[in-house]
Amino acid sequence: MKRREIIAAAGVGLAAAALAGCDKKEQAAGGPQAEAQTFSWKMVTSWPKNFPGVGVGAERFAKLVEEMSNGRLKIKVYAAGELVPALEVFDAVSRGTAEMGHGAPYYWKGKVPAAQFFCALPFGPNAQEMNAWLHRGGGIELWEEVYKPFGVLPMACGATGVQTAGWFNKEINSVEDFNGLKMRTPGLGGEVLTKMGGTVVNLPAGEIFTALQTGAIDATEWIGPYNDLALGLHKAAKYYYTPGWQEPNVTFELDVNLKAWETLPADLKAIVRAAARDVNGDMLDDYNARNMEAMEKLKAEGVEVRRLPEAVLTRLREVASEVVEASAAADPAATKVWQQQKAYLERMRTYAEENEKLIYSIRS
Repeated sequence: MKRREIIAAAGVGLAAAALAGCDKKEQAAGGPQAEAQTFSWKMVTSWPKNFPGVGVGAERFAKLVEEMSNGRLKIKVYAAGELVPALEVFDAVSRGTAEMGHGAPYYWKGKVPAAQFFCALPFGPNAQEMNAWLHRGGGIELWEEVYKPFGVLPMACGATGVQTAGWFNKEINSVEDFNGLKMRTPGLGGEVLTKMGGTVVNLPAGEIFTALQTGAIDATEWIGPYNDLALGLHKAAKYYYTPGWQEPNVTFELDVNLKAWETLPADLKAIVRAAARDVNGDMLDDYNARNMEAMEKLKAEGVEVRRLPEAVLTRLREVASEVVEASAAADPAATKVWQQQKAYLERMRTYAEENEKLIYSIRS
């Protein structure tokens, strides 16, 4: 009897040990035990609450992740100023104040000079070209390399497409009209304005209307008609200029704290990446559709859309080339990114000249 009891006890012990081993293997592989683990994260953003396009896109990302993970990863979204200021999203994620952030890379160019090359280039790539470089041309790998020292993992999570040149309370008839112009415009486009004799004023979306209305700034650009109409900028400025030379596209980023990222099982990581890619494309669709509708409404309200003079665009393009090259040369990481990006974009431009440009010309 004692012998049977000993053998039975040993069997139970071996079975328990085997089950424990299986649990550990399943947890490491993202199996049933991992599925039981839930996460509650914070996402800080650079946008006003439920702001059309970018703000709604961030909210949609959080909702997608929760639905796809069956509630295992819940993300609470904070608008600009609710937890951290609009332009401090990157720092908050880097410090671990929030596990995630959503903003525009050029907002933190003072800390990461190379960041703006993943965002928008004056007279540079459109959304399709930027996405091709990021996802098929080695851009994402470079982006991750640049952000890694700050403990941040970046992902493309939204795009605007071609923007407008912006709203002005003075006419732009010549290059000289930029002298002394106070304008809200970020990134490399802002550096071009400075070199043209203007003054850049960095403001988050929520402060633009008042600054334009009171004369604190003479001009501003903020994506395009969809968001401009929402901000009421047509009620604070006289002239609406195109094309958006400064930002043929802006790529928005999802920032993830690397330490927090490593706590996620493999399947939740895959869900986050899939949701970011989904929002990246969906936001561009949203802007393409809503910009058209908003422009029609603005024109119906009497807004006169003007094209910048050819001589002005020519000079802007010359200065933009100088600014981009100088900005790249000033930082080792930016130099590496720009060398690779420039070579890839030149190949894409050649293809566009031989194909897409022709169809646009014939179509128009």
